Amino acid sequence: MRWRGRRQSDNVEDRRGMSGPVVAGGGAGVLILALIVALLGGDPRQVLQQPQQVPGARIGQANGNRELTPAEREAGDFAKTILADSEDVWTHLFRTQLGREYVPPTLVLFSGQVRSACGGATAESGPFYCPADRKVYLDTSFFAQLSDQLGAPGDFAQAYVIAHEVGHHVQNLLGYTDQVQQVRRTRSETEANQASVQLELQADFLAGCMLHHLQKQKQVIEEGDIEEGLRAAAAIGDDRLQKRSRGYVDVESFTHGSSEQRLRWFRLGLQTGDLRQGDTFNTKDL
Repeated sequence: MRWRGRRQSDNVEDRRGMSGPVVAGGGAGVLILALIVALLGGDPRQVLQQPQQVPGARIGQANGNRELTPAEREAGDFAKTILADSEDVWTHLFRTQLGREYVPPTLVLFSGQVRSACGGATAESGPFYCPADRKVYLDTSFFAQLSDQLGAPGDFAQAYVIAHEVGHHVQNLLGYTDQVQQVRRTRSETEANQASVQLELQADFLAGCMLHHLQKQKQVIEEGDIEEGLRAAAAIGDDRLQKRSRGYVDVESFTHGSSEQRLRWFRLGLQTGDLRQGDTFNTKDL
């Protein structure tokens, strides 16, 4: 993927190299609960993305910073560039297809652990979007995990990950996030899981749309890039992750969609770039 030499976004908080926040009181319980949810096959972000009110909790900064490695600096430059690309694309699409002004998210780069308006998180939680503060959180070490553990190497695969989280921001601006939160509060667990799948598949579609229009604007795709992105979408399907971690698949517990679904919706956005085709909430064929 051609990414060097382009504008890098200023909407970035780079917290890497700083010692992570020290959480006292009950804050660690949030992380433990998220870990339990993950081990049971659920989505830990359902815990992490709920604002936490912890009596007596204190957040401090441990002493000591460190130099970023060359690999970390390059990963940060890449993420800032893809975020800038998303700003250019979504500003254009909001104006031309939606008749609105786009308000971009902030990207928070962190190492190890982080605090957000949605609670605490660690690198093990993976990249996530917090609707409460409209920020995307990314530990760039996830890129190595994507390559080494999930079998999805390459910078286009990494761009898909960032575009997916920005897609959640777009959903938040358009009201889909609130719609799903309402289902989670008022409906059964089965219905809540289904709504979560619809939200995630739509974010995959929006990631594909963003990269489609980025290619039209800046001709960034090189040979093999599309395959990288499709491998990444398939690698993080619920069925594949559950089979790997538990040895069996429980469809009713899906919160992100199967590998086939994620790949199909990402491909649809990538091929068409047409926002009208991404209504995962009103289709019988997810």
